[in-house]
Amino acid sequence: MGKQWKTASKLAQANKKGALFTRLSREIQVAVRLAGPHPENNHRLKLALETARSHSLPKDTIDRAIAKGSGQTPEDQIEEVIYEGFGPHGVAIIVVCLTDNRTRTVSEIRHLFKKHKGNMGESGSVVWMFEKVSLVEATKDNDENAEEEAIEAGAEDMEKKEDSYLFYSKPEELSLLRENLLKEGWTVTKAELAYKAKDTIKLDNEKAKDIQNLLILFDENPDCKSVYTNWL
Repeated sequence: MGKQWKTASKLAQANKKGALFTRLSREIQVAVRLAGPHPENNHRLKLALETARSHSLPKDTIDRAIAKGSGQTPEDQIEEVIYEGFGPHGVAIIVVCLTDNRTRTVSEIRHLFKKHKGNMGESGSVVWMFEKVSLVEATKDNDENAEEEAIEAGAEDMEKKEDSYLFYSKPEELSLLRENLLKEGWTVTKAELAYKAKDTIKLDNEKAKDIQNLLILFDENPDCKSVYTNWL
């Protein structure tokens, strides 16, 4: 029993790592396709490469992703698509996906919504409840001056998570916010355009488990890049 459990645990970890590597590779492809293969002229690619390397994505995988994004290989191109819907207990959800097959992805996302007492909506059904922002997630050993440093960096809002902080600013200020936080000694773990709920809802512990279970499945799907909700 113990050996079987360890084997299952290792398999689950491998699958999770595989899904992460797939997402990182696809983000590189999309970034290259949108603005070219040179990170010095392509901010999204620069961020994608830094994130990929921080997660130890192999160099040959990075090189293949750049080649695919540049159209140097005959393989299917990756595109970014956004799905909207409501999860259990009326939680609004935006799912950003990177996919090489829209038909497959929309079917899987719709199935996850339906299976967990939710429903996928039409385009625009949920996004109006959010605002598009720059999001930078960062950590720092000595964070006692976090608020002051956030203001200095140009953040308009911030949130404390368990082991990190989320800093928000205007969409066009993503690069500036990230660079300023780095200058303040922060370690940036994520920098992206994101969706921030205008108003949030609270759930009791029992209801929160339902939405958590759905979010875990989105996270495990290799097509899903990011998920945003109005659940506090």
